[in-house]
Amino acid sequence: MPLKKINTVLAAAFILFILWFGTEYIVSPETTAPGFGLPGWPAGDGGGFLIVKGTRDVVMALVLGVLLVTGHRRALGWALLVESLAAYGDMANVLAHHGSMAAAFGIHCLTATLMMVNGLLLLRETRPARTVARTPAPQLV
Repeated sequence: MPLKKINTVLAAAFILFILWFGTEYIVSPETTAPGFGLPGWPAGDGGGFLIVKGTRDVVMALVLGVLLVTGHRRALGWALLVESLAAYGDMANVLAHHGSMAAAFGIHCLTATLMMVNGLLLLRETRPARTVARTPAPQLV
């Protein structure tokens, strides 16, 4: 399978995945939040912060989707690299608050690392072609 097709499938999978769980945080944060990996539910009226996380994820997915649909593959690669930092931040947040190490590494770190790999593959796919010095072929006389 060509690299371009692999990159497209991976990017589309990330977009749908991010869009799906971002929407879940907006629609039903109380059932989605326990899978994030933090040890407890926000105190008081902290549920609104979960909707903020969902909105962030939906917007991130839409940015990636627009870049994919419009064919801006190099920008998509860079955006995947930058957006992977959010998943690494989620991992750090879970670890800093003594949450589930399995969720921190198995969900957030794995997602971030795979996003980085996909971003790097997209950048490799779209790198400028090298120019080769042309030397004249030897002439047979």
